[in-house]
Amino acid sequence: MARNTISGCASTMTARRRCYRIAGPLLAAFLIAAGIAAPCRARQTARDWQAEVRNAAAAHDWAGALRIVDGEIARAPKDMDIRAWRARVLLWAGRLTEAEREFAALVQAVPNDPDDWMGLGTVYLQQRRLPDALRAMDRAVALDPKRSDLRAARARVLVAMGEPRQARLEFQQVLRQDPANVAARDELASLRNDTKHQLRFGAENDLFNFTGANHSQWLSLISRWSPRWTTSAAGNFYQIAGVGAGKFTGGVTRTAARWGSLTIGGAVARDNAVVPRAEAFFAADRGWAVSQDNVLRGIELTYGQHWYWYATARILTFDETAFVYLPREWSWSIRLTQARSQFPATPADWKPSGMTRLAFPLTHAGARRLLGNIFFAAGTEDFAQISQIGSFASQTYGGGFRFQLNARHDITGYASYQRRTRNRTDTNFGVTYGIRF
Repeated sequence: MARNTISGCASTMTARRRCYRIAGPLLAAFLIAAGIAAPCRARQTARDWQAEVRNAAAAHDWAGALRIVDGEIARAPKDMDIRAWRARVLLWAGRLTEAEREFAALVQAVPNDPDDWMGLGTVYLQQRRLPDALRAMDRAVALDPKRSDLRAARARVLVAMGEPRQARLEFQQVLRQDPANVAARDELASLRNDTKHQLRFGAENDLFNFTGANHSQWLSLISRWSPRWTTSAAGNFYQIAGVGAGKFTGGVTRTAARWGSLTIGGAVARDNAVVPRAEAFFAADRGWAVSQDNVLRGIELTYGQHWYWYATARILTFDETAFVYLPREWSWSIRLTQARSQFPATPADWKPSGMTRLAFPLTHAGARRLLGNIFFAAGTEDFAQISQIGSFASQTYGGGFRFQLNARHDITGYASYQRRTRNRTDTNFGVTYGIRF
């Protein structure tokens, strides 16, 4: 009995050993497979949420994209790659202040990631903080000088800074590293057509129902000597009620990335008592990029004052203008003007006026583009001629076009119809031609 029991136990243990010999390799294989499968599942999950973010971004569903990313951050709060995705989504959404904060934290935590430096530089570029953008792009290129996309991003900053020569060198390096880069080739070609000067000349006519017609011709030259300094000069020639007059106008503009631009200038004339003898003016301009994807793309505000000294009158105008930039090259502007007029033996008088204008694209074919605009004004809009000052109310309806022939040549045209008090009318039309070189 004891022998049988021992024998049974021995046979049982033999069977167990056989089971272990079979199950051991199977268990090891299972554990190895599980060890491989876990990272695969993790990678698949990463690919899945990133794909969802891309899909949401493609649909401009920025709130949805951020919800996905924030959910991943809650799961892995120390994962810098996920934080980088959040910064990119904020940048794409045009939330530049938040994107800057995210990218700045990333480059502090991981200072050797060129993608984060490029993202920070792109934020600065959209904020028009160009020196900061260049420093960030320099850092990105220094970390990985063989990456053509980093060099292309740096070149675009140089273009925005008005440094075409350095930008050309950078784009050439991009093409040496990536000869098939079509975008870099196109941008390099556009830089070869870079111009500093714009020469324009035109003619304008005013046809009145209460007096003879007025005519004027003009010629102007605008020169951008550097990203900071621009000059302008113009000559105007008038034929008003059979009397000839001429005027020279000059101005200089100082531009800075942080505070916008400031223009000052003046004019002197052979007036013959029909145009101002002298003029002085200044204007301040400031713009803000809002978003690349929302309806409101950007806002620009200008404020200016203009003094006119006639032989028998003094005019001072205050102008405030707001430009709203919309998608697909649409824009809308509104201008308010307050004019202080003073004539001999009369007290000073203030007159308000305003104008609104909507500009929009019409068609394009390659480099050729046609833009249109319509406008409406009410009040006293023009103080250039003696026939345009005084106490009268008016409503003006008009429109115009701009035909871009190529990168260097364009034609503009405009026409308007003005109704004044006492059944007086003014039909105005003109055309200009521009050359860049």
